[in-house]
Amino acid sequence: MATQERTPVSRSRALRAAVELADAEGIDAVSMRNLAGRLGVVPMALYKHVANKEDLLDGMVDTLVADLPRPEPGPGWKPAVRATILAAREMIVAHPWLRRVIESRTRRTPTVLTHMDSLAGAFIAGGLSADLTHHVMHTLGHRIWGFSPEAFDAPEEPDDATPPTDPQEVAAMVERMSATYPAITAVTLAAIDGDLARLGETCDEQREFEFALDLLLDAFERLHTGSRGSRNT
Repeated sequence: MATQERTPVSRSRALRAAVELADAEGIDAVSMRNLAGRLGVVPMALYKHVANKEDLLDGMVDTLVADLPRPEPGPGWKPAVRATILAAREMIVAHPWLRRVIESRTRRTPTVLTHMDSLAGAFIAGGLSADLTHHVMHTLGHRIWGFSPEAFDAPEEPDDATPPTDPQEVAAMVERMSATYPAITAVTLAAIDGDLARLGETCDEQREFEFALDLLLDAFERLHTGSRGSRNT
């Protein structure tokens, strides 16, 4: 009986398989043993291509970041940078586990540095000084990877207390909240156009991400054209 020939394991194949495993089962399912099983090899065979779990996670980030477009340098830096960052946003949305892995990384790989350099280079080629670009990169922060820093993450599990559904009870709850936390209540009601039936809806994360990104890019452009900054911009 002829045996089926298996595709040889390479580093790139192992990393792609790890990404697929995380997409299918979550990042906690990614281990050398589970990955080896997915590839149909013994775990020791992976160590020829991946040094350890940290190297595996670094490589998974690199595999996805390497596919991001690089902004074309030139005077049109703002739409070019915006497109690259929104592509990173699409990457994060497509791979929900990726944010957690990026936040846990302590080493900047050449692929990560290339992405950072391409963005910084777009600003400099667009006429921003290296000093202003330094501030810009710090201000963008995690947004260059497609996510915004939040004060609190949304809870993975719902609260034990079941929110009321009766309109009168909802109105009474909102009134109590308004007495204690008036500003938060006002912001919450504004987000749902005052429609109490929509209370509890989550924010449109894509809209908020783009709002903050555009706000920052507009501010960077004003700083550049106005020649303002901590030093010469």
